[in-house]
Amino acid sequence: MSLKNRNIFPQIALRPEVEEYLHNVYTNEELLADLGKDEAERVFQSLLSCLSHPPSHTCLRASTHIHSLQDIQQRLEQHLTQQVSGCHGDSIPTPILHHPLLPDVLLLPVSGPRDVGVLKSEVIVGAQCGSAVLRGAHVFAPGVLSAPKFMRAGDAVSVFSDVEGKCTRGAKEFQGKKVFLGNGVCTMDRSDIFCAEGPIRGVAVRMVDALYQSPSFDGVLPNKLFLQNLPSVVVGHVLGPRPGERILDMCAAPGGKTTHIAALMRNKGRVVALEKIKSKVGKIIQNAQLLQLDCIKAYCYNSIQAVSSDPTQQCDTDVPPFQEESFDRILLDAPCSGLGQRPNMAINWSLKEVCSYSPLQRKLFTTAVHLLKKGGVLVYSTCTVTLAENEEQVAWALKTFPCLTLEPQEPHLGSPGMLGAALSHDQRQLLQRFRPELAWGGASDEPSPEKLLLKASTDTIGFFIAKFSKRMKAGEHLELWVGRWLWIGRLGIGGGGELV
Repeated sequence: MSLKNRNIFPQIALRPEVEEYLHNVYTNEELLADLGKDEAERVFQSLLSCLSHPPSHTCLRASTHIHSLQDIQQRLEQHLTQQVSGCHGDSIPTPILHHPLLPDVLLLPVSGPRDVGVLKSEVIVGAQCGSAVLRGAHVFAPGVLSAPKFMRAGDAVSVFSDVEGKCTRGAKEFQGKKVFLGNGVCTMDRSDIFCAEGPIRGVAVRMVDALYQSPSFDGVLPNKLFLQNLPSVVVGHVLGPRPGERILDMCAAPGGKTTHIAALMRNKGRVVALEKIKSKVGKIIQNAQLLQLDCIKAYCYNSIQAVSSDPTQQCDTDVPPFQEESFDRILLDAPCSGLGQRPNMAINWSLKEVCSYSPLQRKLFTTAVHLLKKGGVLVYSTCTVTLAENEEQVAWALKTFPCLTLEPQEPHLGSPGMLGAALSHDQRQLLQRFRPELAWGGASDEPSPEKLLLKASTDTIGFFIAKFSKRMKAGEHLELWVGRWLWIGRLGIGGGGELV
């Protein structure tokens, strides 16, 4: 893929004050001293460019707790062969790759941007729909904003994304800023899409020649595969859940990481999932049922308020609020500005909105520390690229909570933490920041499988992971040892390990 082709999309469109804010992040004093001004500027421009393009691979998490990876791959190969024969008779199925460090991940290379001609008839879709199309989805009716006056089912159309959100729903044409996504065939008439009763559901345009070619996964092997960004899968492995543990997922919707944690535990133990938006809790429950994971209990609850003030409440209850030090491991996949999500051609948030997440993250983090058992593990993650929500939060946490220690992460596929938050070299090495801007550049048209796998781990969404452990106070290690020895004695086990 040449650099020329990669610039087919404009850089992500941000409000001027947000772009300036990000520019200051990527040209901070520590980075300038390390990289120099020219290289720091190049990396920042690379970030703006890569964010409007999809990652190089589609990542599928396999349900290896109920099926073997080989069986899932075989079923997927059959599906892809059928999909290709039905839509692209002269094409070959997308190759399926195994990730060498993630035993429950299958990878499908994304082909593009491809050389696709623009047709006369144009359909305009919203930015969110456009992002989904770039990752292999068809166009669903609610995402359509504009269509030709006499458009009928069976018509061939070019699909464009409304970059600035200025297209009026129901328009017959649009002259604003738009980006070409590829060509498709209508499955509905215009009158069906914009009917008086409101937007109907279902596929409105079936993509047949997309700019980025990736298989569609709507309803495909739903109990065997979960469509998930690769860094989000890494989070589950970094948390390291074990069978029999009690684990809290503080901001759990839609349940991708929740179900992964439960699967890694082999459905043995308890995963408590909290989500403060009621409509999203149902999705967590639905995903848990689909993946046959009954160790998950989901509640509509604000995690900030999850610490109980009742000293008589039992510590092992699954219903919030909870007593302090109730959980072996906690995942705080925090609400964030989401500036690492890809593809994203435009973000219209104000600087105030972008900066509003840090205080919320600190409140959630404080709750997590209180709920974590001594000796337990806390993983903090975001899908954004700012320092304030990532490395600066780590620096704040280490200063605020002396009981916390940064821990190594396994696997470690991303880059170290970024300069600019006054963290030491050793501290940054323990962090994991996925930086697609560093992988953004020219590549051969037919890279080797080894290069494809390397790219799959680097050309991802922007993401951040920090792993902490909670130390015991002086003397507590001895207390724990004595307690365990007394417990062994109550079981009637002698010093030699034999029953007496």
